[in-house]
Amino acid sequence: MALLQISEPGESPAPHQRRLAVGIDLGTTHSLVASVRSSVAEVLPDENGYALVASAVYIDADKTTHVGADALRFQSANPLDTLVSVKRLMGKSFEDANSSGMPYEFLPDAQSVKIHTRYADLSPVEVAAKILEKLKFLAEGTLGDSLVGAVITVPAYFDDAQRQATRDAARLAGLNVLRLLNEPTAAAIAYGLDHGSEGVYAVYDLGGGTFDMSLLRLSRGVFEVIATGGDTALGGDDFDALIIEDAAARHGLVGLDHSDRRALLSAARLLREALSDTVGDSTVHTEQVSLAKGAFSLSLSRAEFEKIAQPLIEKTLVCAKRALKDAGLSVKDIKGVVMVGGSTRMPVIRFAVHQFFGTTPLTDLDPDQVVALGAALQANLLAGNRNPGEDWLLLDVTPLTLGMETMGGLVEHIIPRNSTIPVARAQEFTTFKDGQTALAVHIVQGERDLVSDCRSLARFELRGIPPMVAGAARIRVTFQVDADGLLSVTARELASGVEASVTVKPSYGLSDEEVARMLTDGMAQADHDAQMRMLREQQVDAAQLIESVQAALSADADLLGAAEQTRIEQQLQATRLIAAGEDIDAIRQSIKALSAVTDDFAAKRMDRSIRAALTGRSLNEVG
Repeated sequence: MALLQISEPGESPAPHQRRLAVGIDLGTTHSLVASVRSSVAEVLPDENGYALVASAVYIDADKTTHVGADALRFQSANPLDTLVSVKRLMGKSFEDANSSGMPYEFLPDAQSVKIHTRYADLSPVEVAAKILEKLKFLAEGTLGDSLVGAVITVPAYFDDAQRQATRDAARLAGLNVLRLLNEPTAAAIAYGLDHGSEGVYAVYDLGGGTFDMSLLRLSRGVFEVIATGGDTALGGDDFDALIIEDAAARHGLVGLDHSDRRALLSAARLLREALSDTVGDSTVHTEQVSLAKGAFSLSLSRAEFEKIAQPLIEKTLVCAKRALKDAGLSVKDIKGVVMVGGSTRMPVIRFAVHQFFGTTPLTDLDPDQVVALGAALQANLLAGNRNPGEDWLLLDVTPLTLGMETMGGLVEHIIPRNSTIPVARAQEFTTFKDGQTALAVHIVQGERDLVSDCRSLARFELRGIPPMVAGAARIRVTFQVDADGLLSVTARELASGVEASVTVKPSYGLSDEEVARMLTDGMAQADHDAQMRMLREQQVDAAQLIESVQAALSADADLLGAAEQTRIEQQLQATRLIAAGEDIDAIRQSIKALSAVTDDFAAKRMDRSIRAALTGRSLNEVG
């Protein structure tokens, strides 16, 4: 399995030669930029001295772009034109956006989706690019020079489309992406280098819009991700939505429009943060919120909040259990739990994690900053600024299984989920029909055995295959996932050397529900999938035999008597009808019956072939 050596060979450059690189945590609620200065990673503040830059964008009537706290100034008066939490829409389709519950007006776009505001229509990629531009400007202003590149973090559960969208945003912002790095891995780098930790650690990463659960083995400078799980639609925003739902149910708030809901969500976030800072079971009240039907104040006690939050907390623990199962570990094997993301400041979260793992979570590094700090450390190395002793390996994993369609609508799994990346896996396939000169390659993602139950990523064709009998061609299909988790696929016919390839870049990613469904269905439907695989395999075997017999009858039916030909054709029709059904044993018996009734015919065809080959040749020539 391939390993990624992220340290650079050679001596560390002199201080004045150091190449400037940064780590960027592009978050749902806040974003940060960090850099290594004087061998220490630190977050670079904005012009007001704040480490956190709000992931918010507003474009005014003069087409001026406002980012961060500057954009939030417009939120009260223009709630639907001030774009926040857009990370949740990265790599998503128009249909995904419309069902996301986010209070924006969406427009279909050739690539993904656009968000309509009063003065501009922006894609999620363009919104992210404006935030990245702001961070780039802050970094270059603070560091005093231009950047050679950046390591940008993404949720471990971001799929290929979401990662591509992040790369595209960086390109629009004028940033050279040294690498996309999974957020939990970045946190482990920060903890591993700061504390010299060794053993298996869990990283519980609950941000504003996404949740990741990763298990990493740290050992003498090697950071190996051994399992990951998560939910791309679970974060602090969802806890805020629960507060609104609770208030609406208790106070009869009905008919809320988008502006009302946006104002209440902002108040709910402040309420949740205040509850995290309170001691005991005191009740917190927000300031009056102006709604269409009058002013309203949110109020909630810590006990009430913790009660309504339990279903979401349980969802995170289900992800934790799945990651442990994938890694073949129990909670007793976990040395420590690293808390990442601002939402982990909630006491109820820390208590639940403590109860589940049986150990006090690690919170000595700022959960809002730890991801950016880890990204900065890796960016520094990738830029070539290796200090003595900085020789370490980073091993990440794929979140979902990758494969391709084979005959019968079956999936051949090529790269299993939780495979260490970068990774390349190859498998040989062949042709189904005589004289076949092209092969369709359909790439899919998911844990199920049938193509119809998986996510389609891309299609391409390998053309120019030399015509051969069915099964004679050798076609090697190679799947390669790079260090950023991005996939490319190559198909090559080995005899002729003809080749075709594709870099998988779907126009949008998995819906939030699909991500969770793929893993849960993969386990819950295992027995059903095994039965369906056996059925499809028998149906494919039957189809191949039927086609071979039909071809033989077309070429050599004169070798048969009328009665023998009738028996074969009757069994051929019977096999065709049975193969269209779903009785595996019946199909298997029908295949045996068709093979048996054509045995004599096959022998006669072989005799004819031998006689034809010997015609006109002497005994000495044959010997």
